[in-house]
This record gives sequence, C-alpha cells and structure tokens, in this order.
Amino acid sequence: MKTIVRLAVVMLPLMSLISCADKPVILEQEIIASHKAIFTHPAVKIPVTHAVDAPMMGNGYTGVAISGPPEKQVYYIARNDFWRLKSSYNESFPAVLGKLVIDLPDLQDFTYRVEQDLYTAVTHTYFTQDDATITIKSFVSATQDVMILEIQLTGMDEMEGAVYLDKPDSSNYPTQFDIWEEKTAVSLLTRTFNKDVDIPTKAAIALKTLKDTSQGFKLTDTETLIMVCAFSSNFKSDDCIQAALSMVKNINPSQLKKIEKEHKQWWADFWSKSWVDLNDSIIEHQYFLSNYTLASFSRDPDFPPSIFGTCITKERPAWNGDYHLNYNHMAPYYGLYSSNHIEQANPYNAPILAFMDRGQYYSKMMTGIVDGIMLPVGIGPLGIETTRRNAIMDEQRSYTAQGNEQAGGLFFGQKSNASYAVVNMAMQFYHTYDLGYAERIYPFVRQVATFWEKYLTYENNRYVIYHDAIHEGSGKNVNPILSLGLVRLVMQTAIDMSRELKTDEDRVEKWQHILDHLSDYSYQEREGKKVFRYSEEGTAWWVNNTLGIQHIYPAGQIGLDSDPELLQTAHNTIEVMQRWIDNNGSNSYFPAAVRVGYDPVIILDNLYTYISHTYPNGFQLNNPHGIENLSTVPNTINEMLCQSHEGLLRVFPVWPNFRNARFHSLRTYGAFLVSSEITDGTVQYVTIISEKGRDCRLENPWPEYNVELTGKLRTSSILSGEVLTFETTPGEKIELRKQ
Repeated sequence: MKTIVRLAVVMLPLMSLISCADKPVILEQEIIASHKAIFTHPAVKIPVTHAVDAPMMGNGYTGVAISGPPEKQVYYIARNDFWRLKSSYNESFPAVLGKLVIDLPDLQDFTYRVEQDLYTAVTHTYFTQDDATITIKSFVSATQDVMILEIQLTGMDEMEGAVYLDKPDSSNYPTQFDIWEEKTAVSLLTRTFNKDVDIPTKAAIALKTLKDTSQGFKLTDTETLIMVCAFSSNFKSDDCIQAALSMVKNINPSQLKKIEKEHKQWWADFWSKSWVDLNDSIIEHQYFLSNYTLASFSRDPDFPPSIFGTCITKERPAWNGDYHLNYNHMAPYYGLYSSNHIEQANPYNAPILAFMDRGQYYSKMMTGIVDGIMLPVGIGPLGIETTRRNAIMDEQRSYTAQGNEQAGGLFFGQKSNASYAVVNMAMQFYHTYDLGYAERIYPFVRQVATFWEKYLTYENNRYVIYHDAIHEGSGKNVNPILSLGLVRLVMQTAIDMSRELKTDEDRVEKWQHILDHLSDYSYQEREGKKVFRYSEEGTAWWVNNTLGIQHIYPAGQIGLDSDPELLQTAHNTIEVMQRWIDNNGSNSYFPAAVRVGYDPVIILDNLYTYISHTYPNGFQLNNPHGIENLSTVPNTINEMLCQSHEGLLRVFPVWPNFRNARFHSLRTYGAFLVSSEITDGTVQYVTIISEKGRDCRLENPWPEYNVELTGKLRTSSILSGEVLTFETTPGEKIELRKQ
C-alpha cells in the first residue's frame, strides 16, 4: 500500500511573548502550540516504508502509523512489547500487530490533509471536496492503552462507510489470528508467536464503535461517530484478550471525555518539563517534533522502541528492527537527558541489563576474561540476541566467511559495543545523580570496566588497545580512537559511581591509573590540517560515518576547557570531515561541533539544511536507520544554549550573540535545572533549581560585573570572577543577575 504525504510549508508565526522567567507554563503552551506536523494529499507519491514518512501517534507502549488514500485510511498498530522472540539471526524482530481500516469509498477524489497538534498530541485528518468535509480526530491516550477516533461529516447529508480490524500486510512466520464480532459491536484481533520461539508473545486489539452494531456505518451531519481501540499483551496482563475487551465493552462518552482530559494533561506536563524559545519557527518545529515522537515511542520500562520506533508498517524491518549496539540504540536518547525527559530515557537500559549473562559468556569465550562483558552488534528485549549464528547465517556465509562472527555472536571485530552502552548510562547518572538508578546500572558499568582493566596491554608506560576494529570489519586496529574515548568514559563513570555508592573503593586506584596512562589519540595531516587518525595502526580515515569525532561526542572527552592544541585539532577534524548530513553520524557530528566551540553560525546554517531533509514527521529523509536522528536537533540546540559536561555550567556557550533566545529547565550535569535568556547579546538572568544539593560552578555570564545571587533559602550574596562557585541545597531555586 502507498500513501501520498508531503510537508506543506506552513510557517506558523510565534505569538508575541512577554519575557518573564516566572511564567513558564503560559510560555511553553504558547510556543509549542504554534507548531503542527502537516501532511497533505495529493502531492508526491511516497511509499510507506517502516512508517518513516507517515503521521505517527503513540503513548510509549502502543504506536500507530496513519497511512492510505482518503477512501481507505489504514492505522497500522504496533507495540513495543510485540516481538517474535528467538535468539537467532534473522528470526527475531518487532512485528506489526494489526490494522484498523476505515473504508469511505466516496472520498476517492477528496483532498487529504493531516494536522498533528504537538502540544495536545491530537491528530486531525481532513478530507475535503467542494463544501463537504470529513474530519477524523484521533489520539492514542497517554494515560490508558487505548486509541480514540471521532468521525464527523459536514457539508452533505450522509455518507456510508465501514470500519474493521485486519491482519498486517504480510506475515513471514505462521501466526494465529482471531477476528470476530458480537452484538455489542466489539471486534477483536489477536496475534501470537508461540511456535519455535524462546519467549512466547501475544497481543490483542479490541475495537468498539459507539452507537452502532456492525462494521458498516452511516455518517450524518448531526452525529459524531466514535470508535475506541484498546490494546494489551501477555507482558501486561495474564489474559490480554480479556484485558482489551474489558476496556472497551463498557466505555461511554463521559469516560471518553475523562480520558481525553487526562491525555491532554499528561502532554501539558510533558512539555512543561522544559522548553526553548529561539524566535525561529523552523528549528523550534523540528525540536518539538523530535521530542513529541520520542515521547510517543518510549515509556515501556522493559521494551524500548526498536530501531524504527514503535510505528512500523512492514513485517521484519531492516536489521530485524533490533537494538543495534554500535550507536543506533544509543543515539535517539541523547537529547532527552538535557531536555529533562528522563521518563522517556529510562527504557534504554532494559535490554542491555537483560543481556548481561550472555555478555559475560562472550567475554569469557572470546578473551578468557570471566568477569567482563562483551556485547554483539544486535540484541532484542529480555535477553534475546537477534544476530546469533544459526543455519541461516551459515547458508548465507556473508558474515561467517569474513570472520565477523565469533563464538556464535556477530561482532565485526569490534570490542567497543559494551563501552558504547555505558554512554547513555553515564549521561543519565551525571544529569540526575539518582543513586537508585546508579545502583541498578553499576553492576554493568563495573563489568565493562573490568573487561578493559584485564584486556588492555600495559607497555612503555601506557595502556594499549590491540585487535579492535574502529569500523565494522575494519580489521585488527590498534588504539581505535572511538574505543580510546569510550574507555576513558567507562573508567571515569566507574570511579564516580563507586564513590557515590561507596563501593569498590579498592578498585578506584587501578581505574584511575588506566585513565592517567591510556594511550593518546593518533594524528595525521589532511587538507593541510592536523586532524585525528582513526587508529594508531590500521584504518586511518573513512569516507563516511563520524567515528573519527565520536570520542568528542558522545564519549565526551574533549570540550571547551580542553588543551588548546587538542581543541584546534578537533576543530580541524570537524572542518575536514564535513559530515553534517550523514546516514550514520549526524546525531554525533552536530553536538561534537558544539562541544568544541565550532562557529555557531555555521552549525545553525547546517542545521537548517539538515531540517530541510526531513519528512513531515521529523524522520531524516532517506535515512535507513529510523529514529536515531530524533536527537539531532534537540541535543544540538540544548548544547548550544547550555553546557555542563566538564563540571562547569555555561549558558549560551556556543550561540550567536546577535540572536535572542531563552530556555526553561534544561537539565545539566550535577542534577541542576537551568533557565536563562539572552537579549541583544546580553544574558538577562540565570535561574538554577538544584535537585540534589551539589556544589555548582558557573562560568560567569557577566565577567566584568559583580553578580547578585538570591534565593528563598539563603541570604542575598555578591559573587565575582570568571567562575562563580557556590553551594546549594536539595530543591533550592537560585537566581543570578548582574549588578
């Protein structure tokens, strides 16, 4: 099936806003509500592939992609927890649960426009011809696992149609379907994977049409047709069929109003967590749209979204829709930590922690290190391994013949996957200092640190990494630059976590020794500039991707306070690589440029180019890797407005002075929520809420002036100097202004 969707270039101007740090709720509603995702028909025919070009809705558990021409609207329904679960190459994948189809044959020649209100997460689909309009209002409830649709007719007396549940377009494996109806106008679809699997899965959709008793219906201009879909799975209920049925059988209009009210309140609360005001509708639109999509996809604590998110339209997506561990699974979440959307970031950890036993097995079998962890390139939920060697892999011979498989796992010669998994764990730890979170993930971090502690070779007063591919299948490289950055991150995180948790104090000295003596990065000259070399021996450069700068970001090993010569080399590498739009690396390239203080005008210019290469739903145009770049714009903008990764809080560190901007409650390292505003090149104020009461170091936005520090829990004080250092208490709100 094909749908015709294309962005209508509608730039909705921001409302006139009053500069006031004390009215965040009003401001964020005005700013975000001015943005809508717009889809139109007819325009350019684009096939729906993995739903990357379709309108999408979700609640973090169930996702819906809207497709099809006006006369046959198709709502593809998928769930984060509905997979075929088998640890075997090409045999485990997230699957489409089913479809809800709305047949309206008379709409064949109608125009088609979909508007998604990002603030309320409500979608309106308009079909228009002359004076006649059909409107479908739809949303997936943020507080209950249901989807509600309301169909209205205006401009004509009546129109006949039908609504029904249907199977996915294709099925590669035998599954069980049940579709039936009863006099209460309830339909049911179930799908099951229970044969030749490691973990059985089952999910259900129940559909009820209010005030109707059949699939067929007649629309009139005096009545709204309301439909309710409920969802459940065997991971959420002992009897998912009865759970879904019970949600719809007794539902009534008053309950629907309550569901919608709670849904809108959840989204209002979500948007109030943080916001930015850039006086730039193009960047803001992509910023909020990216966070909307991740909020729609990621809330299930045990089942994070797969590589293409929750909204899939194709059985067994590319790469089996798995969690790819050499960056793809990590990248979507990068911007969530600074955007203060920790609930959406939490699911990231679940499949990694569930894979620890198998990771220990690989460490032992491949290196002899019994208490370390190594991770293959692809895994699924609940400890499932999507790339494990089997007869299919042996028949294809593509991976086994090239030596990319080891001990039954697909590694491509890379030993960095487990270290890469620590990146997001470290980000969440440093942004929250949540000790309960640290306790959950520390065993994994410790075992990754243990692996490197025992794997590294200490020679000539330095630690060396041997036999580790910088790129998939690039060979037995020596000191690949990405691994050097990630090992530094792992060791520092292990040290800081152990100190906060008051454990493994006897191991800190060794980890610190590795930090102090790990090999330096390697260098080369390209285009007359000193730049980083991808490895000390072996691969020197790569024609695409951005692994040559990922020690900067996301590994976080170079920043504005780094050695000037190292910082210049980082600038040179950004200049020579020019990978602003890269199928594997935009999500790391933009924030890396910010971290090293690259020209903010150039960064923003390239961000406009990047945004121009996106679908209406925010996915990058022609990018084969799904949701990974949903972090690109939010993360880049947050880093430009507020940085803290070196323990020094900076506001507007890489932002053009001639552009006015402000932000509210961006989360920083140290568990601080920071708000600020810049007008005509001058920072107006800095407001800090301290969640954990840690000491704060702030680069003085007004270095030539004294600074007044005020707060309800303290006496006003005067600070001065290049760096302002002050103590805080948990929950305290502090405001700083120049005198």
